[in-house]
Amino acid sequence: MKLFCFAKNQIIDAQSAKVHPMDIGLIRGYGIFDFFRTSNYTPLFLSDYLDRFIRSASKTHLQLIYDKSALSDIIHQLIEKNDLKNGGIRMLLTGGVSENHFSPGAGDLFIFCEDLIFPSLEKYENGVKLLSAEHVRAIADIKTTNYVFPVWLSADWKAKGAEDVIYHQNGIISESSRSNIFVIKDGAISTPDEHILHGITRMRVLELAPATSIRQVSFEELLKADEAFITSTTKKILPITSIDNQKIGSGLVGPITKQLMADFEAMEKQIVSK
Repeated sequence: MKLFCFAKNQIIDAQSAKVHPMDIGLIRGYGIFDFFRTSNYTPLFLSDYLDRFIRSASKTHLQLIYDKSALSDIIHQLIEKNDLKNGGIRMLLTGGVSENHFSPGAGDLFIFCEDLIFPSLEKYENGVKLLSAEHVRAIADIKTTNYVFPVWLSADWKAKGAEDVIYHQNGIISESSRSNIFVIKDGAISTPDEHILHGITRMRVLELAPATSIRQVSFEELLKADEAFITSTTKKILPITSIDNQKIGSGLVGPITKQLMADFEAMEKQIVSK
């Protein structure tokens, strides 16, 4: 966490940020957040992230008193004050303190700047493993703070040498705990259409590969895919080369995935250079 943050209504020393212990963000796990990154002091795809954060607040009945322009101004001030050349920015809106300790109240807004560590180069070159988990995330199209299930699972997947999990239910996959997933078979790219967070990096990949089929994707299709990858702010495009103990395709990073990784890097450089 960097030195300065925005807490409630002002920029302060990040160590001084406080939330009430009876806030339902804490006692009920009810709140929203979003996370994006800077590249050479540029907050990447900022407009898209702010749109999603504002939409999430509305859908969860949380009061967000700052509009898109005001949020953007605060974020740029924090980038400057924290000298955040390359890092992460986390926005958090709590559920607030309510009379019945259950219903959403007047929540507090926090914005923090953080260091950001990407997966190792080896993982991008060789791909990573996912473990399958039968689960569908609640209100998946909203980036809520409720990560109880994957946090609980994380000790197991780390012990088994996996990067994360892939959720599936009734034979249909949805997403990883913090990423979207794409599968490639015979040159055709597909990505799930239901029970997912509509990721901003996912959106960029769909721009790079507009012929992608957005549809139900079965767990069996994933296992029989030639290539697979996950996308997120903190992973960009990360190849998947095994699920549980089964190789995906040849078990190597495939050519289409490699090309999309290169295309995404070029897209980012073009944005930063403007």
